[in-house]
Amino acid sequence: MKLYIIAGEASGDLHASDLINELKYIQPAIEIRAWGGDLMKAEGAEIVKHYRDLAFMGFTEVIMNLKTILKNIEYCKKDILNFRPDAIILVDYPGFNLRIAHFAKKNNYPVYYYISPQVWAWKSSRVFKIREVVKKMFVILPFEREFYKKFNFDVEYVGHPLQDVIKRKKKLFSERSVFIKKHSLKNYPIIAILPGSRKQEIETILPLMISVNDSFPGYQFIIAAAPSQPLSFYKNLIGNKNLSIIADETYELLSHSEAALVTSGTATLETALLNIPEVVCYKGGIISYFIAKMLVKIKFISLVNLIMDKEVVKELIQNNLTTNSITEELKKILDPKVRSKIMDDYTKLNDILSTGGAAAKTASLILNDLKG
Repeated sequence: MKLYIIAGEASGDLHASDLINELKYIQPAIEIRAWGGDLMKAEGAEIVKHYRDLAFMGFTEVIMNLKTILKNIEYCKKDILNFRPDAIILVDYPGFNLRIAHFAKKNNYPVYYYISPQVWAWKSSRVFKIREVVKKMFVILPFEREFYKKFNFDVEYVGHPLQDVIKRKKKLFSERSVFIKKHSLKNYPIIAILPGSRKQEIETILPLMISVNDSFPGYQFIIAAAPSQPLSFYKNLIGNKNLSIIADETYELLSHSEAALVTSGTATLETALLNIPEVVCYKGGIISYFIAKMLVKIKFISLVNLIMDKEVVKELIQNNLTTNSITEELKKILDPKVRSKIMDDYTKLNDILSTGGAAAKTASLILNDLKG
């Protein structure tokens, strides 16, 4: 059997790698060709293009890179025709993947979609297209099943894959003293800084995050570097500030932290599932932000708040993201009373998502459907 898998971001690489692992566990002889990253490659996929060459953030950035994006789409279509897979599995990344889904349907390739595009946030009309071109959709957020039902599209809720990832990673975490010694850190409480994975967002948000460093002399701020960016990129941004940078150990860094400053995205949920109080930070290009504000129809930007349907973690967005606001909110979540309330909400969040085995369920459902 031959499968073609497309993931266009770091989180997609992570979840697709777990899916590949489960697919190969059930059927070891599967041949997989993919767009993704190092984690998918480590599980045996042949990588056509790395996600670091695919990620563009915001409306204006997409327009500026439209020629490259369209060339990538055409290359992907030709590659699929040459490979002739038995099925195509798409992982999130809707702008690219929905175009490929339409092409796949026209060419009689069954399409399975793992991790739904956030059509519930904006442009819900895309559901009609999804319903036409996707054979089966596997969703990871509990409210998504009800959302799709409104459009007469039955989807499979498989639970959130991050729970399994974090359980697995926790077993490998070292003691705090070992972690401190390994990275030559001070024996101060840690504030983790997660500035995102895309170059554009890191350049915008990281300088604001690290600007509060001097207001917390009893703490050490440590930057979690994304695997898609070189360390030199971060060093240029922090300049003369005496800050540590740790790559490829974000979960363990978080596990040893008192609090975190986190760019919106999957990382907000990862931080919550590791029980670390956080402040969610987001700032984009002015044009992109105002277009998004007109189109997006959700109360919150962080997955934590969306799933809980209330403000569990503070969101500082666009003009509200300043040195003063970050300082104020960070001080709040370091207060024991505030932390206790956040922890109670995190427990409820875990209960809502406590299905487990998302990748295994999805792999089994895909293979059974293909056999059937």
